[in-house]
Amino acid sequence: MQRHHVFSVSTILLVAANLLVPVAIVLFAIGFFPYKPFLPGLAEYKPLEYGSPPEAPFDRLIFMVVDALRSDFVFSNRSGFDFTQSLISDGVAIPFTAHATSPTITMPRIKAITTGSTPSFLDAILSFDEADTSSTLAVQDTWLAQMKAKGTGKLVMHGDDTWLKLFPGVFDRADGTSSFFVSDFTEVDNNVTRHIPEELRNDDWNTMVLHYLGLDHIGHKTGPRGPNMIPKQQEMDGVVRAIYEAMETQPHLRSTLLVFCGDHGMNEAGNHGASSPGETSPALVFVSPKLRPISKPIKVPADFVEDFQYYNVVEQSDLAPTLAALLGFPIPRNNLGSFMLDFLPFWPEKRDKLQILVRNAQQILDIIAATYSSPTSAGRQYSPDCRHPGSTAEELACEWKNISEDIEQLRATDDLDDAWIARVSKWLSEAQTLMSGMASNYDISMLAYGQLAAALASIAAICAVASSAVTTASSLMPFVLTTILYGVMMFASSYVEEEQHFWYWTTSAWLFYLTVKSNPRATRTCFLMGLVAVGAMRITRGWNQTGQKFAGEPDIVTRFMASNPPLLWCLVFATYAAVSVELFNTLGNIPTAISGSVAAGLVTSALTFKLAFTNEDAPELVVGFARTLVNMFDGPSLVNRARAVFLGLGLTSMYPLYNILAPGSKVPKDEAMRTLHHLYTLFALTQSRATNAPLFMLFQAIYLFLRRMGLEPAQISTTSLLLQFSSFFAMGGSNAISGVDLSNAYNGVSGFNILAVGVLTFLSNWAAPVWWTSASNLLLLQSRQRAKKGYDDVYRQHAALLTAFVTASLGFVMVACTTLRTHLFIWTVFSPKYLYSMAWSLGQHLVINMAFGGLLYWLGCI
Repeated sequence: MQRHHVFSVSTILLVAANLLVPVAIVLFAIGFFPYKPFLPGLAEYKPLEYGSPPEAPFDRLIFMVVDALRSDFVFSNRSGFDFTQSLISDGVAIPFTAHATSPTITMPRIKAITTGSTPSFLDAILSFDEADTSSTLAVQDTWLAQMKAKGTGKLVMHGDDTWLKLFPGVFDRADGTSSFFVSDFTEVDNNVTRHIPEELRNDDWNTMVLHYLGLDHIGHKTGPRGPNMIPKQQEMDGVVRAIYEAMETQPHLRSTLLVFCGDHGMNEAGNHGASSPGETSPALVFVSPKLRPISKPIKVPADFVEDFQYYNVVEQSDLAPTLAALLGFPIPRNNLGSFMLDFLPFWPEKRDKLQILVRNAQQILDIIAATYSSPTSAGRQYSPDCRHPGSTAEELACEWKNISEDIEQLRATDDLDDAWIARVSKWLSEAQTLMSGMASNYDISMLAYGQLAAALASIAAICAVASSAVTTASSLMPFVLTTILYGVMMFASSYVEEEQHFWYWTTSAWLFYLTVKSNPRATRTCFLMGLVAVGAMRITRGWNQTGQKFAGEPDIVTRFMASNPPLLWCLVFATYAAVSVELFNTLGNIPTAISGSVAAGLVTSALTFKLAFTNEDAPELVVGFARTLVNMFDGPSLVNRARAVFLGLGLTSMYPLYNILAPGSKVPKDEAMRTLHHLYTLFALTQSRATNAPLFMLFQAIYLFLRRMGLEPAQISTTSLLLQFSSFFAMGGSNAISGVDLSNAYNGVSGFNILAVGVLTFLSNWAAPVWWTSASNLLLLQSRQRAKKGYDDVYRQHAALLTAFVTASLGFVMVACTTLRTHLFIWTVFSPKYLYSMAWSLGQHLVINMAFGGLLYWLGCI
C-alpha cells in the first residue's frame, strides 16, 4: 500500500509538470513576442514652408523580387547576371547591398520592404503557415497602399502568394504561387514570366510586383554553388532584359522605374532565416534610362568579398522613403528608413532636397513621439532641456532642433551644404537604430509568469523522480550533470549557435563510459560492439556540417556522397535491405511467402519513392544503376507513391497491433514491438533526405550495442536524451530557422493542408529523435522484463527524468532570453533558440516522448 501511495504521488507530480510546460511556454511567448502597435491610416503630405512636394521623376513601378538573391549572385565575377552588369556599367542601373535584419524569412522581409518598419520576430513563425491571414498589411500604410491611393492605375502581382496573404484585396490582378513546394525549380517561375509580355503591353497599371521563387528553391536543394544556380541567374537576367527593353521602346513605360532585389540572401548551405553575412546581404538594383545623368562610374563586376557587402550598403527599410520621393507619394507612416542619398541629384533645386530630407525626419519624429508617449518625444512641439537630455529620444530631439536651426542659414545660400546633408543622414540613421531596437517592448510580468511556471514544472518533475525511488543517486549523476551543463551553456551565444558539439561530445563520452564500465562478465564481443558504437557516433558527428558558423563547410555528405553518388546509393540500398531483413525476421510467424512478399513490397515501394523523389529533388545524385531503376519504375506521381508507402505501412502495422491486443496471441509481444519499430524506420527513411538514409544503419549499430548492455532505467533515460539531441543535429538540424527542412513536408500531400504539412514537417526534421524514442522504448521493455520487484514503474521514472530535463532546460532558456533581452544577438540567436525549445518541449517531449512513447510502452506491457 505504501508503494502504491508513492507511485500515485509520483504520477500526479509528473502529470502536473507536463501540464505546466505549455502554460509556461505560452505565458513567456506572450511577454517575449508582444504585438507591435502601429500608426493607423495613410500618411498625407503636410504643408511645409518650402512649397509643394517635389515633382516625382517616375510614374510607374515594376518591383521584381528574386527570392534569396544574394548580393554576389548579381555583382561578383561569378554571376549569371551579365545583362544587369552591363546596365550598371552603362550607368542606367544603380546597385546596392540591402541589409536584411533577422529573421531572414520572406514574410517579415516583405513587411520591412513595403512599410519601412522592423517586423516582429513572430512573423518568422507565421511564414510557415500558408493559411495565415492574421499578419495582414491591408490596413497598414505601405508604398503599395500609397500607389493605390494615387489612383493613377491598377496594382498587379504575379509570384509568391505571400503578397496576397499580406495584402488581401489590394491587387487588381494577381496570380499567386506557393512558396513551399521547394522541389520546383522551373514551373514556379514560368508561371510568373508568362504574364510579363502581356502586362508590359498594358497601360492600365502603375505598380507591378513580380516575385520569383526558383532561385531560393535551388539554394535549399543544392546550395549557392549548385549546378542549377547559374542557369537560374541567367534566366532572371533575361527577365530584366525583357523589362528594360520594353521600358526603352514602349512610350507608356518611359517613366517606369524597375527595382529588383532579393528579400534575403542565403548561407553556404543554401538556407536562410538566421543572421550570417550571406543571409542578410541581398542585392538591390534600381534600373531606368533616367538614372544615367545621376549615376557614378563603378567597377563591374566587383571583386568577390567574403562579407557580401558590395557597393553602398543600405537598409531594406530605406526603400520606403526612397520610393516615396521617386514616385511622388507621402512616406508610409510607420517607416523607419532613411532616403538613399544617391538619388538626391534628381532634384537640382535646393528646396526640393530640403523637403525630401526634412519630411523623412519629421515622419520618424512622429513615430518617436507615438512610441515614447512623452512631450519630449514630439521634438518639434516641445523643447527639452538640451543641456541635460534625459533619454535617447530627448537627445534625438535636441539634435534635430540644432539641425533645424541651421536650415534658416542654408536658405540664404545657393546650395545645400554637404556637411548638413551628412548630419541629417547620420541623424536618420541614429533614429532608425533607436526605433528598430524598440521592435519588442517586452512584457516583463508575463516573462516572469512564464519562468515561474517553468520553475514549478521543474520542481514537480524533480519531486516525481525522487518519489519513484527506484535508482541510486550515483546513477543519476550523469543525467544531472548533463542538464546543468546544458543550462549554463544557454547563456553564451556561441554555444547556442554551435550546440551540436555539446551533444556530440557528451554522447561520445557516454558511449565510451558504457563500454569501459560494462559488466566484467561481458564478452569481448560486447566490448568490440562498444567500440563500434563509439566509431559509429564519430561518423555520425561528421555526416552533416550544421550549426551557424561553419554551415556549408565540407562534411561526409558533400565530400564523399554528393561527389560519389554510386557510393551513396550503395549505402542507401544497404540501409533499406537491412530494414527488409529485420522486418522479415519479425514477421516470421506467418508463412514465409507472405512475410517475404510484405517485407519486399514495403521496402520496394519505399525505395522507389526515395529514388523518384531524389530524381526530382537532386537529379545530379541519380546516376548509374539508380538512374536505371528510376527509369524502370517510372510512372506514378510522387504524391501517389508516397501515399502508397504510407498506406502500406499503415496496413502492415495492423498485424503487430493485432498480435499485441488480441488475447491468446502466440506472437511474442517483444517481437511485435520490434515490428512496429522497423515499420517506423521505413517511415523515417521516407521522411528523410536520401543522403541521410545511411545514418539509420549507424543508429542501429549503436542500438544493438545498447541492447546488449542491459542498461538500468536511469541509464536508458540518459542514453535516450543524448541520442535524441545528437541525432537531430547529425541529420542537419540546428538552432537557426534556416535549419528547418521543408523538402519532405509535402510527401503524399497534393495541396497545402496546415495539419498534414505541419505534422510531416515536424516528423521529417525530428525523424531521428523519434526513432530513438521508439528504440528507447524497446530498451525500457527489455529492462522491465529482467527487473526485480520494485522496478515495475520503469517508464514512469523514464518519463519523470525526461520531463525534469525539459522543464529545467526550458527554464534556463527563458532566463537566458530575459537576462540577455538587450543583447546584440537576442533576435538572431536566443529568440530562434526559444522557438526550437518550444518545438522540443511541445512536439518531441509531450507528443512524442510522453504520448507516443507512453503508448508504445503500454502496448508492450499489456
